[in-house]
Amino acid sequence: MIDLLIERMHDTRFMTMMFAAVAAIATVITLAMPLLASDTLSKRMRSVALEREKLRQRERERMARGEKEKIALRASPKQYMQRVVQQFNLAKRLGQEQAREKLVQAGYRGQAPYVAFLFFRMVAPAAMLAVSAFYLFLVVEMDQPATVKLALCLAATYGGTHVPYLFLKNIISKRQLSIKRAFPDALDLLLICVESGMSIEAAFNRVSLEIGTQSIPLAEELTLTTAELSYLQDRKTAYENLAKRTDLEGVKSVCIALQQAERYGTPLGQTLRVLAQENRDMRMSEAEKKAAGLPPKLTVPMILFFLPVLFVVILGPAAIRVMASQ
Repeated sequence: MIDLLIERMHDTRFMTMMFAAVAAIATVITLAMPLLASDTLSKRMRSVALEREKLRQRERERMARGEKEKIALRASPKQYMQRVVQQFNLAKRLGQEQAREKLVQAGYRGQAPYVAFLFFRMVAPAAMLAVSAFYLFLVVEMDQPATVKLALCLAATYGGTHVPYLFLKNIISKRQLSIKRAFPDALDLLLICVESGMSIEAAFNRVSLEIGTQSIPLAEELTLTTAELSYLQDRKTAYENLAKRTDLEGVKSVCIALQQAERYGTPLGQTLRVLAQENRDMRMSEAEKKAAGLPPKLTVPMILFFLPVLFVVILGPAAIRVMASQ
């Protein structure tokens, strides 16, 4: 079998066909990926609508009776996760306020994501320990003592404790990238709405409807900010919550400008115009930085993938003629 594989690898015609097949498959996958991508705009906007309804219902109940009650508008935690969290008291042992902030920044709100996070913080190390022990002691035959294998299992267990945080970090980075790309255009739309005479609530609502096709996370955050501006007593809290949920410098500067305008009555038009230009310049500088770093990143793929195929295409006919002449 190995001799046949080596013989096939030395066959120029077979290798050319393999490279052509790989290129064709990659082209088909590249063209098919946009068609297979699902549109989650309606789903996320329904979630934001539920959040707005929750804030509205809470404010109505507070004004009517002066007390807060639980409203079942969010998804309830899974029963088995809830039982495990309560039985092992994970909220006290593993619960952190920073984890709640990270979940909100990732777009997961409510008690259900927090319970799931605590559950997976306990399950992930145990799962990594079981998988690593099974792989090292039963699957792979390593000429190492048991202490080395046990140390590797403990290292895998320690890595499992960071898996939930790495998952949240990945989600947050993708969400922040989407918001960062669409935020300058959102500021332009917000500037147009404010200068046309709209209130800040109506401007946020209008921008959230228009920017949804470009960035779903930004539309979600603006819609939630609109609800908070309408139903929270202190409008400053709504701007602070927006800055915390996004954790972006450009959004924070806009929120500070809105707070100052709310407090001192300063005009928003010029401030929003300057901030929009700054965010657009930052977006352009980041694009130029990535473009400048592209040639070094392409060096290794070109050496490994493009040059061998190029040599096969150029030297293949000559090699075939030499082999035929012999």
